[in-house]
Amino acid sequence: MPRAETLPLPAPSLTAVLFGLSGCLVDFGARARQSGAVPTEHSQPTPGALESLRLLQLQEIPCAWLDELPPAVSHSLAASLPAWIKSPQLPATNYPWPAPHACWQALMALNVQQLDGCVLVSGEPRLLQSGLNAGLWTIGLASCGSLCGLAPNEWQILSQQERETKRARATVQLFGLGVHSVIDHLGELDTCLADISLRRLKGEKP
Repeated sequence: MPRAETLPLPAPSLTAVLFGLSGCLVDFGARARQSGAVPTEHSQPTPGALESLRLLQLQEIPCAWLDELPPAVSHSLAASLPAWIKSPQLPATNYPWPAPHACWQALMALNVQQLDGCVLVSGEPRLLQSGLNAGLWTIGLASCGSLCGLAPNEWQILSQQERETKRARATVQLFGLGVHSVIDHLGELDTCLADISLRRLKGEKP
Protein backbone atom coordinates (compact mmCIF):
# COMPACT_ATOMS: atom_id res chain seq x y z
CA MET A 1 0.00 0.00 0.00
CA PRO A 2 1.29 3.50 -0.73
CA ARG A 3 2.36 5.39 2.33
CA ALA A 4 0.12 8.24 3.31
CA GLU A 5 1.76 11.58 2.95
CA THR A 6 2.61 13.36 6.18
CA LEU A 7 1.25 16.85 6.08
CA PRO A 8 3.39 19.56 7.65
CA LEU A 9 2.17 20.76 11.03
CA PRO A 10 0.75 24.27 11.07
CA ALA A 11 2.94 26.81 12.80
CA PRO A 12 1.67 27.56 16.31
CA SER A 13 -0.25 30.78 16.68
CA LEU A 14 1.19 33.54 18.81
CA THR A 15 -0.10 34.05 22.34
CA ALA A 16 0.22 37.85 22.63
CA VAL A 17 2.19 40.74 21.16
CA LEU A 18 3.41 43.69 23.21
CA PHE A 19 4.57 46.87 21.50
CA GLY A 20 6.63 49.81 22.55
CA LEU A 21 4.69 53.01 21.96
CA SER A 22 7.20 55.76 21.19
CA GLY A 23 9.57 54.81 18.38
CA CYS A 24 7.49 51.76 17.48
CA LEU A 25 3.75 52.26 16.96
CA VAL A 26 4.00 56.07 16.84
CA ASP A 27 6.61 58.82 17.18
CA PHE A 28 9.09 57.80 14.46
CA GLY A 29 12.54 58.32 15.93
CA ALA A 30 11.27 58.35 19.54
CA ARG A 31 11.48 62.14 19.63
CA ALA A 32 8.85 62.71 22.34
CA ARG A 33 11.24 61.36 24.96
CA GLN A 34 13.79 63.98 23.93
CA SER A 35 11.46 66.95 23.57
CA GLY A 36 8.99 66.24 26.38
CA ALA A 37 6.21 67.56 24.13
CA VAL A 38 3.71 65.94 21.82
CA PRO A 39 3.55 67.78 18.49
CA THR A 40 1.04 66.37 16.02
CA GLU A 41 3.72 64.59 14.00
CA HIS A 42 4.83 62.61 17.07
CA SER A 43 1.42 60.94 17.32
CA GLN A 44 1.40 59.80 13.69
CA PRO A 45 1.56 55.99 13.30
CA THR A 46 4.88 54.70 12.04
CA PRO A 47 5.07 52.88 8.65
CA GLY A 48 3.10 49.63 8.79
CA ALA A 49 1.78 50.15 12.33
CA LEU A 50 -1.95 50.29 11.58
CA GLU A 51 -1.82 47.38 9.12
CA SER A 52 0.14 45.26 11.61
CA LEU A 53 -2.44 45.92 14.30
CA ARG A 54 -5.29 45.13 11.90
CA LEU A 55 -3.77 41.74 11.01
CA LEU A 56 -3.21 40.85 14.66
CA GLN A 57 -6.78 41.83 15.51
CA LEU A 58 -8.08 39.60 12.71
CA GLN A 59 -6.11 36.72 14.25
CA GLU A 60 -7.56 37.57 17.69
CA ILE A 61 -4.08 37.90 19.17
CA PRO A 62 -4.21 40.14 22.26
CA CYS A 63 -1.95 43.19 22.11
CA ALA A 64 -0.95 46.10 24.34
CA TRP A 65 1.55 48.94 24.27
CA LEU A 66 4.11 49.91 26.89
CA ASP A 67 5.96 53.14 27.54
CA GLU A 68 7.76 54.91 30.36
CA LEU A 69 6.63 58.41 29.39
CA PRO A 70 4.25 60.27 31.73
CA PRO A 71 0.66 59.02 31.23
CA ALA A 72 -0.55 62.32 29.77
CA VAL A 73 2.21 62.24 27.15
CA SER A 74 1.84 58.57 26.26
CA HIS A 75 -1.94 58.75 25.90
CA SER A 76 -1.62 61.80 23.66
CA LEU A 77 0.84 59.85 21.51
CA ALA A 78 -1.56 56.89 21.33
CA ALA A 79 -4.56 58.98 20.24
CA SER A 80 -4.18 57.94 16.58
CA LEU A 81 -4.14 54.20 17.35
CA PRO A 82 -7.21 51.93 17.23
CA ALA A 83 -9.28 52.07 20.40
CA TRP A 84 -8.93 48.33 21.04
CA ILE A 85 -5.19 48.47 21.72
CA LYS A 86 -4.45 50.21 24.98
CA SER A 87 -1.86 50.33 27.69
CA PRO A 88 -2.96 48.15 30.60
CA GLN A 89 -3.75 50.35 33.58
CA LEU A 90 -0.83 49.24 35.70
CA PRO A 91 0.17 50.45 39.15
CA ALA A 92 3.46 52.29 39.34
CA THR A 93 6.23 49.74 39.46
CA ASN A 94 9.33 49.84 41.59
CA TYR A 95 11.07 47.91 38.84
CA PRO A 96 11.57 50.16 35.77
CA TRP A 97 13.02 48.85 32.52
CA PRO A 98 15.07 46.78 31.94
CA ALA A 99 13.50 44.79 34.80
CA PRO A 100 10.96 42.30 33.40
CA HIS A 101 8.04 43.28 35.62
CA ALA A 102 6.32 45.72 33.21
CA CYS A 103 6.12 43.02 30.53
CA TRP A 104 4.77 40.45 32.96
CA GLN A 105 2.21 42.92 34.33
CA ALA A 106 1.04 43.77 30.81
CA LEU A 107 0.55 40.10 29.96
CA MET A 108 -1.35 39.51 33.19
CA ALA A 109 -3.59 42.50 32.40
CA LEU A 110 -4.32 40.88 29.00
CA ASN A 111 -5.23 37.68 30.88
CA VAL A 112 -2.49 35.75 29.08
CA GLN A 113 -1.97 32.36 30.69
CA GLN A 114 1.53 31.52 29.43
CA LEU A 115 4.79 33.11 28.31
CA ASP A 116 5.14 30.65 25.43
CA GLY A 117 4.40 32.46 22.18
CA CYS A 118 4.53 35.98 23.64
CA VAL A 119 6.43 38.59 21.61
CA LEU A 120 7.69 42.11 22.34
CA VAL A 121 8.30 44.56 19.48
CA SER A 122 10.17 47.80 20.17
CA GLY A 123 12.82 50.22 18.99
CA GLU A 124 13.88 51.03 22.57
CA PRO A 125 16.87 48.98 23.81
CA ARG A 126 15.87 49.18 27.48
CA LEU A 127 12.37 47.86 26.77
CA LEU A 128 13.78 45.10 24.58
CA GLN A 129 16.11 44.11 27.42
CA SER A 130 13.06 44.03 29.69
CA GLY A 131 11.39 41.64 27.23
CA LEU A 132 14.46 39.43 27.11
CA ASN A 133 14.60 39.38 30.90
CA ALA A 134 10.90 38.43 30.96
CA GLY A 135 11.47 35.43 28.67
CA LEU A 136 9.70 36.83 25.60
CA TRP A 137 10.53 36.64 21.94
CA THR A 138 11.86 40.06 20.96
CA ILE A 139 11.87 42.00 17.69
CA GLY A 140 13.94 45.17 17.43
CA LEU A 141 13.13 48.04 15.07
CA ALA A 142 16.20 49.57 13.46
CA SER A 143 15.10 52.77 11.70
CA CYS A 144 12.18 54.20 13.68
CA GLY A 145 13.44 53.77 17.25
CA SER A 146 15.70 55.77 19.50
CA LEU A 147 18.94 54.33 18.12
CA CYS A 148 18.51 56.31 14.90
CA GLY A 149 16.54 59.03 16.67
CA LEU A 150 15.52 60.99 13.58
CA ALA A 151 12.15 62.55 12.87
CA PRO A 152 10.46 61.38 9.62
CA ASN A 153 11.47 64.51 7.69
CA GLU A 154 15.06 64.20 8.90
CA TRP A 155 15.12 60.55 7.86
CA GLN A 156 13.73 61.33 4.40
CA ILE A 157 16.39 63.90 3.55
CA LEU A 158 19.23 61.47 4.26
CA SER A 159 20.91 59.83 1.31
CA GLN A 160 20.36 56.11 0.78
CA GLN A 161 23.92 55.45 1.96
CA GLU A 162 23.39 57.49 5.13
CA ARG A 163 20.18 55.57 5.91
CA GLU A 164 21.88 52.23 5.37
CA THR A 165 24.75 53.25 7.65
CA LYS A 166 22.38 54.25 10.45
CA ARG A 167 20.26 51.11 9.96
CA ALA A 168 23.32 48.90 10.07
CA ARG A 169 24.65 50.54 13.23
CA ALA A 170 21.27 50.21 14.97
CA THR A 171 20.91 46.59 13.82
CA VAL A 172 24.30 45.67 15.27
CA GLN A 173 23.38 47.29 18.58
CA LEU A 174 20.03 45.48 18.72
CA PHE A 175 21.49 42.07 17.93
CA GLY A 176 24.16 42.87 20.50
CA LEU A 177 21.41 42.98 23.11
CA GLY A 178 20.40 39.46 22.14
CA VAL A 179 17.10 40.20 20.39
CA HIS A 180 15.74 37.39 18.24
CA SER A 181 15.02 39.40 15.09
CA VAL A 182 15.59 42.91 13.76
CA ILE A 183 13.43 44.60 11.12
CA ASP A 184 13.44 48.11 9.72
CA HIS A 185 9.89 49.09 10.72
CA LEU A 186 6.46 47.55 11.34
CA GLY A 187 5.77 47.16 7.63
CA GLU A 188 7.96 44.04 7.87
CA LEU A 189 6.36 42.69 11.06
CA ASP A 190 3.95 40.14 9.58
CA THR A 191 6.76 38.21 7.84
CA CYS A 192 8.90 38.38 10.98
CA LEU A 193 6.11 37.03 13.21
CA ALA A 194 5.57 34.17 10.75
CA ASP A 195 9.28 33.36 10.99
CA ILE A 196 9.08 33.27 14.80
CA SER A 197 6.12 30.90 14.56
CA LEU A 198 8.20 28.57 12.35
CA ARG A 199 11.11 28.76 14.77
CA ARG A 200 8.75 27.76 17.58
CA LEU A 201 7.47 24.86 15.48
CA LYS A 202 11.06 23.62 15.21
CA GLY A 203 11.36 23.69 18.99
CA GLU A 204 13.33 26.91 19.39
CA LYS A 205 12.79 28.80 22.64
CA PRO A 206 13.41 32.50 23.33
